[in-house]
Amino acid sequence: ELLEDAGIEISGSNAVVVGRSNLVGKPAALLLLRRNATVTLCHTRTRDLASHTRAADILVAAAGKVDLITKEMVKPGAAVIDVSTNWVDGKQVGDLGEGVDEVAGWLTPNPGGVGPMTRAMLIKNTFQAEARRRP
Repeated sequence: ELLEDAGIEISGSNAVVVGRSNLVGKPAALLLLRRNATVTLCHTRTRDLASHTRAADILVAAAGKVDLITKEMVKPGAAVIDVSTNWVDGKQVGDLGEGVDEVAGWLTPNPGGVGPMTRAMLIKNTFQAEARRRP
């Protein structure tokens, strides 16, 4: 919903998800597939990761590795979603390195991007489930 709310076209786009966890990476890839994106699922051991990420119209960083995605790895104008939660010197940071914001056309903040949306969707889904449960 973050992408749709921002007016970013998902259908037909090239999406790269970096991270293969059952909690974030794989579900993110499936959500993008359901919205007709062409999805590539990568991870920290993908050979020449940059060649994959540079082709992405939509890039989801969910590997849990600080500074994994550098600005040189991002296609100019791409939508970048940083889902990771890493801690450095007591501060939350994601997978994106310095300067990615200069290249990306749209970027989620970290912290403060995906977390609030996750909580909002949890509340929405809870209300929808309750509405379906009642006759």
